[in-house]
Amino acid sequence: MTRTGRIAGIEACVFDAYGTLFDVNSAAQKCADILGDHLGPLNEVWRAKQLQYTWLRSLMGQHADFWQVTGEALDFALAARGIEDMGLRERLMGLYLKLTPFPEVAGVLRRLRQAGLHTAILSNGAPGMLDAAVHSAGLADLLDDVLSIEAAGIYKPHPRSYGVACDRLGLAAGDICFQSANAWDVAGAAAFGFHVVWVNRYAQPRERLPAGPEAEVESLAALPQLLGLGNA
Repeated sequence: MTRTGRIAGIEACVFDAYGTLFDVNSAAQKCADILGDHLGPLNEVWRAKQLQYTWLRSLMGQHADFWQVTGEALDFALAARGIEDMGLRERLMGLYLKLTPFPEVAGVLRRLRQAGLHTAILSNGAPGMLDAAVHSAGLADLLDDVLSIEAAGIYKPHPRSYGVACDRLGLAAGDICFQSANAWDVAGAAAFGFHVVWVNRYAQPRERLPAGPEAEVESLAALPQLLGLGNA
């Protein structure tokens, strides 16, 4: 774990969802028997296009919700692999509503709430997608709020998307600690003014962007100690 000092004075811990709380690779992995050698490449292209389309739509002023974007990204990934199977497409989209949470997530959320911290999600995900994922993972009782950027109508890392958390929670940016496994999201949240923890699950180098995290951890299991709460 890399960090620059304990983060204090926090009133809420706000989490990105996809890649941070939920394993975005788990949908395709549940179809490994069908995908075979296509599994890794399809996963990589699906995720890359999903993110690219959010950024491009934001720049073009052509917003569509994350469910539509996720489907369009999957269509591209399937076409790139030469796969024409509507049944598989529907299965993958359905599984995206039931993504597997990372193993430490429930325990960390429980520890944060025991310490009196407000817990929330702030995600690109459409409200229905997030509700489905949270309930499928059994996390509903561990989260005080599940917030979507749909309230702002533009995707992260636009500042207005992060403002949704401040508006809904009634807190200043400096009262919020934001956690994400996505380095571009970390940069956006830090530029907005959140305290930011990068959950660098895959030991990636830091982005060359104007803002960065206050702390870097390998998994969310390190977060309670970082906040002075002891281990989860």
